[in-house]
Amino acid sequence: MYEPIRSKSVHSVADASGTCDFPHRSREEELDIQLAGHLAALLAVTDELGLTTEADRIATEVARLRGAPPVRHAGLTGAEPATLHERALTLAGRALVVAASRADTVVAILSAECMDAHTAALRDAQLVGAP
Repeated sequence: MYEPIRSKSVHSVADASGTCDFPHRSREEELDIQLAGHLAALLAVTDELGLTTEADRIATEVARLRGAPPVRHAGLTGAEPATLHERALTLAGRALVVAASRADTVVAILSAECMDAHTAALRDAQLVGAP
């Protein structure tokens, strides 16, 4: 009634010898890459806000994760400070989630501190703009 399958499954990752034609990364390596990306984006926003001390701390962690110092943000977006603080808050939250999943306490604490600082800056901006 049914014809038997005569070819290898397209879903098999490796051939019978155990070798494959593309490199694989471990979960930890993938999380390192993802965390470094979130921190690099946070670094760019932090640099644009002019927060050099915080930016230097973030740059140190990016360098640790990537094994090389990050390229610092050179161009400005011209966005309002409140918009930049919202963006930084979002990026710090993403970094916190990844740092927690890879059990990186240093980056988790740094991310939480960034979230607190940007939340406070947003709260202050709302108070200044209130009538």
